[in-house]
Amino acid sequence: MSITTFGVDGMTCAHCVSAVTSELSALPGVHDVVIQLAVGGSSTVSVTSETPLSETDVNDAVVEAGYAVTPRRSLL
Repeated sequence: MSITTFGVDGMTCAHCVSAVTSELSALPGVHDVVIQLAVGGSSTVSVTSETPLSETDVNDAVVEAGYAVTPRRSLL
């Protein structure tokens, strides 16, 4: 099993969580999606899957739901 964790911007309610969960759950090999909603910020999303998910597949699913994956920031 693999767990992929990332942030999603723009979610504000349970409907938002449902839309993102639905799109990510449709990806091949996904077993579970857990979202910690952070209204006004970047919500944390953890996806458990059989194999690691590609960034492209995750991004496409989140965009299809109407939201955006939080860009990774450098600490430098």
